[in-house]
Amino acid sequence: MEHALGRHILCETYGCDPKVLNNRKVIEEIMVGAALAAGAEVREVAFHKFSPQGVSGVVVISESHLAIHTWPELGYAAVDVFTCGDKVDPWLACSYLVEHFKAKDVDTTEVKRGVFPHKVRVVS
Repeated sequence: MEHALGRHILCETYGCDPKVLNNRKVIEEIMVGAALAAGAEVREVAFHKFSPQGVSGVVVISESHLAIHTWPELGYAAVDVFTCGDKVDPWLACSYLVEHFKAKDVDTTEVKRGVFPHKVRVVS
């Protein structure tokens, strides 16, 4: 049976509320809320509002990170939720984001990260 060090969810959200996607403060609050809803421990946050539109940011969690870039003019947000260990559920974070972005459509992919057993090469 394979074991993964982490789970990485790539979440494509479409038909989102453009006002939400263009508001740095609201995006930050939603992203932190998603991390907490998943059971993660938030360490740091960094977000930037672009001109004329769009927001990028990251929530660093003890278990890895959540990252986002928005295109309000398209009602689209690209989100990564990467968690390590078994206590945090990245799918709960994605569900929280989809609900709060008011997304009409979503496409998600889960990638297992650090899948073992693999031959491990030590780099020195």
